[in-house]
Amino acid sequence: VHKRITYLRHLIVSLAQARDISRTLLVFSHDYYDDDINDLVQSIDFCKVMQIFYPFSIQTHPNEFPGADPGDCPRDIKKEQALLRKCNNALHPDLYGHYREAKFTQTKHHWWWKANRVFDQLEVTKYHTGMVVFLEEDHYVAEDFLHILELMFRKSQDLCSKCNILSLGTYLKTFNYYTYNKKSHANGWYARVKGNRVNGFGPPEAFPVNASPGQTRGSPGSFSFSASYNALSRKQPPEAVSLTRTRPGTVDVSALLDQTAVNRVFRVTPYERGLLGPADVEVTPWISSKHNMGMTFNRTTWYDIVRCARHFCEYDDYNWDWSLQHVSQQCLKQKLHVMVVKGPRVFHIGECGVHHKKSNCESNQVISKVQKVLKAARGSQQLFPRSISLTQTSLVKKTKLRKGNGGWGDQRDHQLCFNMTLVGR
Repeated sequence: VHKRITYLRHLIVSLAQARDISRTLLVFSHDYYDDDINDLVQSIDFCKVMQIFYPFSIQTHPNEFPGADPGDCPRDIKKEQALLRKCNNALHPDLYGHYREAKFTQTKHHWWWKANRVFDQLEVTKYHTGMVVFLEEDHYVAEDFLHILELMFRKSQDLCSKCNILSLGTYLKTFNYYTYNKKSHANGWYARVKGNRVNGFGPPEAFPVNASPGQTRGSPGSFSFSASYNALSRKQPPEAVSLTRTRPGTVDVSALLDQTAVNRVFRVTPYERGLLGPADVEVTPWISSKHNMGMTFNRTTWYDIVRCARHFCEYDDYNWDWSLQHVSQQCLKQKLHVMVVKGPRVFHIGECGVHHKKSNCESNQVISKVQKVLKAARGSQQLFPRSISLTQTSLVKKTKLRKGNGGWGDQRDHQLCFNMTLVGR
């Protein structure tokens, strides 16, 4: 978690709707402390929750490493000039001749720290032998993501004994409405969605919302949920109190999320569990740019990765996922292979962040698209499948070794990264 509370609020609401979420432990790892975010996370009452805070953040070290030390070399200074200036890291620009920028190095450090923390250092998790799902603040999960994950885990040895990662996500640019069941496209749910206004949610009864006073918890394993939305938002304008529809058949997600002024719980009843055929999965070598969302692995895979800490920590790339790709190619005896569900259960809703700068950073448009995708899947009964089916094994040509993206040439970053593997850090 960084500091995009709007996205985080959407993620939490989606998690609240997930079946069996009460059986999980949610660990929120922060690289920025914010009172509103802290209150938001503490308001969660649908499962066990824990917060951890990255101790080497820019926020806590604003004028010293790993933040931006005034004595550090400017990003674009030439090495010869840096040596004359005798700035801190003059000897170690990245492979493109640039010097470190703290705001970019933090992401890789934080990912590595939280993985080490969860698998090896936290008393409550360091003996956990099951799967760990990695989500980010701008993700959104489907109601059956844990159900699908369990199916994939149970069948992984039969369908792909070499698979060491499960992937639940995709990016909307590479995904369309009939990915879940293309055979149904012509006469099935797609036609129904199209007939019920693709830009909306169809008739009001398709998404029932009931308001009831007091505090109510969904029972473990049930597919109804309740969440205290008045606790999920602070300092909202009075007009955000009422749950409104912007047009017939469309739920105003912002209003749903921004309930504040009254002590009221909104119960959203998700769709019925699917009763039809299996969900399609495919098997392929893990590719950082395709399979880094909703990424799931266990302690066995983690131990293989952490034994390659030097490769991860010294690879000149500020991206954790590209660094993991390098580990797979250069260090692991058994390269990373992934089983990925073709109908995604984790979606990326972030329009703005480290790599994306847009003038309009509102999440509602993307949320609407995700909701339509999930409604389409619901309409074709593709959620909560009884089984999974391997549709293909993607044969990918041997990936060429390539240079990293840079931003990670400073030896102080290498050492800090490696030190995080030491128990007690």
